[in-house]
Amino acid sequence: MTRRMTALARPITGLARIGRRIANAVAETDYAQRRWLTVMTTPDSYLTSGGDQAPDDYAEFLFRSSGSLRHEPAADQAQRRPAA
Repeated sequence: MTRRMTALARPITGLARIGRRIANAVAETDYAQRRWLTVMTTPDSYLTSGGDQAPDDYAEFLFRSSGSLRHEPAADQAQRRPAA
């Protein structure tokens, strides 16, 4: 009976592995899309014409940093995701 259960468990294990890979790909795509949206809607990315110019005054600094800031992932998640 043990051989029969092992033979039946192999395809299920393979399907679970494929399911995990698909779930990981979807999660990575979701993360990339959210990151892209954050970068593209940051005021600093489309309002400054000179690239890395410092803001002229404090009000401009506050406006530039008013968008969502990059979230630093927890230490256990930092090893799984590449830094973007």
